[in-house]
Amino acid sequence: MPPTPALPSIPVIVLHGGAGTLLRSLISAEQEQAYHAALHSALVAGQGVLARGGASLEAVCVAVQAMEDCPLFNAGHGAVFTAEDTHELDAAVMEGTHLAAGAVAGITRIRNPVLAARAVLQHGQHVLMAGEGAEQLARDAGLPVVEPEYFSTEARRAQLRDAQARASGAVLDHDGAAALAARPPGGPLHEGSKMGTVGAVALDAHGHLAAATSTGGMTNKRPGRVGDSPLIGAGTYADDRTAAVSCTGHGESFIRVAAAHDVCARMAYGGFSLQQACDAVVHQALPAIHGTGGLVAVDARGNVCLSFNTEGMYRGLARVGQAPETFIYR
Repeated sequence: MPPTPALPSIPVIVLHGGAGTLLRSLISAEQEQAYHAALHSALVAGQGVLARGGASLEAVCVAVQAMEDCPLFNAGHGAVFTAEDTHELDAAVMEGTHLAAGAVAGITRIRNPVLAARAVLQHGQHVLMAGEGAEQLARDAGLPVVEPEYFSTEARRAQLRDAQARASGAVLDHDGAAALAARPPGGPLHEGSKMGTVGAVALDAHGHLAAATSTGGMTNKRPGRVGDSPLIGAGTYADDRTAAVSCTGHGESFIRVAAAHDVCARMAYGGFSLQQACDAVVHQALPAIHGTGGLVAVDARGNVCLSFNTEGMYRGLARVGQAPETFIYR
């Protein structure tokens, strides 16, 4: 059994809704308010779990589920399209007490991929499941099944068509939306900023950490592509001895540097603080291979970090008993 951490004074949840090209000039005041409201709602949901003495794993799943149900983000309803006009969704969860984890890749019919990932964790036999096998386990767990069209929105479809017309290959959800938003009024998506891989990390009243991440991937991606989000150690990681981390950005780069685990390793083996470890990964390791994005993290003492190397990142935090805070730009 891992050592029991010192009890924190204030449980906290931290979340992100994606990082990327988020120019102030391309987002109206009404759109900006909508994002703040969506982040606030997810934070309140997770904060409520922690306030009742609930587990960090439950808190992050509730928060991510709320964002999966919101079309503003690239997860669940509002997920981006593959190059073949389909949706393939990925998610992962991990708790820091026993390093238990569950993840799914290539989901097409389960309404909330984060709950499918949690079902894998609770089943206990495997860590990562993909495709039909993952969906059958989710159905066996009683999770809601939807038609693939449930995940579609016209905004995402326009984003795909634009990427294909520009022959730009796979693009991050933020960058694709920003390109659309930059078009003159009357284009297919002048509003253009429904975006965001989502994730959450939390520290509960018992001193335990958890992380969850969910995504629709990259617009116009090749079917079968899997990013960092469902890969334990790349886009998602939690260890009570160090920190819980959820990442967002160009998944291939986060995979190559094992970003989420690297934060924890720098703390465990290098004596880094949470902020130092996150900054080293986000501002040194990732840029060294031209990686863009960010992460949210919380350590065993309740310190938080919301670090990114892009123009913006949808993010927020809420400590029990305190008002939630949300941010978009630096």
